[in-house]
Amino acid sequence: MAPTGEYAGYLYVHFKREAAEGEQIHFALSDGNDPLRFADLNDGRPVVRSKVGQRGVRDPHVVRSPVNGRYYMVATDLRLYDSMDWDHHQRWGSRSIVVWESADLIEWGDGRLVEVAPVEAGNTWAPESVWDAAQNAFIVHWSSTLYDDERHDGRSYNRIMYATTRDFREFSKPQVWIDRGWSTIDTTVIEHDGRYYRFLKDERSRDHLAPQGKSIFCEHSGSLTAAAWTPLAEGIGLDTIRQGEGPLVYKSNTEEKWFLWIDEFTNERRYVPFETTDLASGVWTASADHRLPGDPCHGVVLPVTADEYQRLSTACFDAKGHRE
Repeated sequence: MAPTGEYAGYLYVHFKREAAEGEQIHFALSDGNDPLRFADLNDGRPVVRSKVGQRGVRDPHVVRSPVNGRYYMVATDLRLYDSMDWDHHQRWGSRSIVVWESADLIEWGDGRLVEVAPVEAGNTWAPESVWDAAQNAFIVHWSSTLYDDERHDGRSYNRIMYATTRDFREFSKPQVWIDRGWSTIDTTVIEHDGRYYRFLKDERSRDHLAPQGKSIFCEHSGSLTAAAWTPLAEGIGLDTIRQGEGPLVYKSNTEEKWFLWIDEFTNERRYVPFETTDLASGVWTASADHRLPGDPCHGVVLPVTADEYQRLSTACFDAKGHRE
């Protein structure tokens, strides 16, 4: 179901870095239809909180269903503020994602925990959803380190996995979507003119075998479930940033232009926006002027209609992130 009315702005849904209030869902709203100027809603406090699983969430992603017009939000079930033990989180982390749904982007309810990864998985990171018209269903994808058995012994690496769903309650059996033989995480997809563009992070440490490791690459395909995708660009943004992860991509509401934000995760500035007028070129230029909210981390930018923009801009949330 398509939204009614033209898009009048953008909603940035994200988390903030490891802190007591950081690993929850935060909202920021654009300055009208300016795609690069955002300000926090709710005075920078969480708008939605996780009450399930590890009671911390990261990497939120929101989609609008073309079938019923509802919004579905998924996020990583992870709270690093309590422990920064990366080996533990990739070996014995949550195999579930946190799911919320809303009719208006304001009321999200309590959310629910949905186990999507197999018992061989050590983690379930950075879930996102993309509508696949060919299957009349959403593909929900994420990163998982897969081990040979349930003991999760030995060394392994993150693959990108996926399952399909129509209601975000029942999911198909998970399967591997991307396996390069080395770790890949943080996948995001955008469609244009019948082609899908997939951005993801090469998680390898940078050396002679991976000179553009710890950075973003892009590939494209005419089908979301194609066995092989065509490489388009590697090391995106490395002339501006030292390394990057957590890509998010969206199209301008007013012109043929796309924006790609890359998280320079070891730098205080965090997200750095890039732009292009030719998505198929693979060439991205750092945006000259932008204003992002404080401590912007991995999330999604969603176009919103005038009615939605008005509701978001006037919604009041209490100190616990509930609507007043």
